[in-house]
Amino acid sequence: MAEVNRAVAVSHVGKIRSNNQDSGYAGTELFVVADGMGGHAGGDVASAIALQRIREADRVYASAEEAEFSLQAALIAANAQLAETVFEHPELTGMGTTVSAIARVGDQVALAHIGDSRIYLFREGVLKQVSTDHTFVQRLVDSGRITEEEAMVHPRRSVLMRVLGDVDSHPEIDTWSLDTKPGDRWLICSDGLTGVVKDPALSSALAVPDSPRIVAERLVHMTLEGGAPDNVTVVILDIADDEPGATPSAPVTVGSAAAPLAFEQELGRSRALRLPSLRLHPRPAAGPTHFEPDSEDYLDELIEEDARRARRRKLTWLVGSILVVLLLALGAFLGYQWTQSHYYVGVQDGRVTIYQGVQQGIGPISLSHVYDETSTTVDQLSNYDRQQVQQTINAESLAEAQRIVKQLTDAGTQ
Repeated sequence: MAEVNRAVAVSHVGKIRSNNQDSGYAGTELFVVADGMGGHAGGDVASAIALQRIREADRVYASAEEAEFSLQAALIAANAQLAETVFEHPELTGMGTTVSAIARVGDQVALAHIGDSRIYLFREGVLKQVSTDHTFVQRLVDSGRITEEEAMVHPRRSVLMRVLGDVDSHPEIDTWSLDTKPGDRWLICSDGLTGVVKDPALSSALAVPDSPRIVAERLVHMTLEGGAPDNVTVVILDIADDEPGATPSAPVTVGSAAAPLAFEQELGRSRALRLPSLRLHPRPAAGPTHFEPDSEDYLDELIEEDARRARRRKLTWLVGSILVVLLLALGAFLGYQWTQSHYYVGVQDGRVTIYQGVQQGIGPISLSHVYDETSTTVDQLSNYDRQQVQQTINAESLAEAQRIVKQLTDAGTQ
């Protein structure tokens, strides 16, 4: 059986955010990523509280089923603690966090997931996302309304339908178990990584047989090279063969959970009266949020809004296309009119001829035509005049062209 874990957790604030709202944990049997939301005032607090509660589940389990149950209980307990914190600190109203977790149980893993952080399995050169994003656009993909490619650029791709927080007292958490074996490489990450580094690049980075730390730091570096608009947290777990005398690495916590909570000294000042209903129906958050309630009515509203946006885009594109065509047609007409204000003298069937237009053409389209074929033949002209006419002589106006023809005719009859 595979019994040895090699794991690491790495987190970076990114290039845009002023604080790190992610938290990560690589323990002995438990591995977690939490991505906080709720703006500057609450995202870091939410992920830190949730991870500090969930990492208490880092212990040896008798079975994957037991680990599943323990993870689900830990996430529900973290959700209740977040609601309690908001009740005691109303300024944090609306905060929440995603959580993706793996518990190792021999040659199996138990997984728990809510939100849009992701769990990947890299096995024998193939990368597979084993978690499902709890996002609005994923709902649209699952229902066949949009494609995966359209989801990547959808304006609501960051809207979450499920998170831990103070909105839902009974959040729906995905839990399941999978087999694992030596050589497997598990990746847990926040959307700060997957929003910048796409699956082919992830697969290439994970395929390199370096240590988990080197690979994790490489992934963070790739995110920074891509602009890193969000915090990025990476936890990598390698499943290795049993090695005599091997001991797991010491647990490590990164991100906001690695620092003390700023408001912990105030937690002792509890209110005498607690109203559970306030936890179920909080007032809107003061800071920005990317969470929306998971209800069918709301989902229908979002879908209808998306359809209206699509119709507006099509109408805008149609009107824009018509305007472009009209402008091109107007430009072509005005350009042709300009060419017809010019003349030149050339040869047609051996006779000196006045042409209206310019000598250039557009592909097979000629921009000139015969205006007047005179009775003067090129044989009547001197060698010099004949050569000039054959090469054409430009004229700024019809009067000038007629004057040139007269000069040629007079010279030819002398």
